[in-house]
Amino acid sequence: QVQLVESGGGLVQAGGSLRLSCTASRRISNFNTMGWYRQAPGRQRELVATITDGGYTNYADSVKGRFLISRDNAKNTMNLEMNSLEPEDTAVYYCNGRTVALSPKYDRDYWGQGTQVTVSS
Repeated sequence: QVQLVESGGGLVQAGGSLRLSCTASRRISNFNTMGWYRQAPGRQRELVATITDGGYTNYADSVKGRFLISRDNAKNTMNLEMNSLEPEDTAVYYCNGRTVALSPKYDRDYWGQGTQVTVSS
């Protein structure tokens, strides 16, 4: 079973930066897509950014231009650089890895335990 562990969360002032990391217990090259999701209190989980095994990235409109997602297959890590943080970015951030099968019913998602990001005003 693949284990994903997030790190790097914390408390920062608005306008500051944080770098989140996700470390996998196995080769992340096996994940067709990896990404970051977040969930704020009383809100549904939302996509922040994703990156495919081919290097294609996708960002939520709310973080475009501020966040950068990357993956280092050699280190089995995925990172999220967060800049110009806003109070609205406050949430628990989760690491996700997805394997894609020939049939979508066999797609599988792996999740980390989450790391808290709090942005003060």
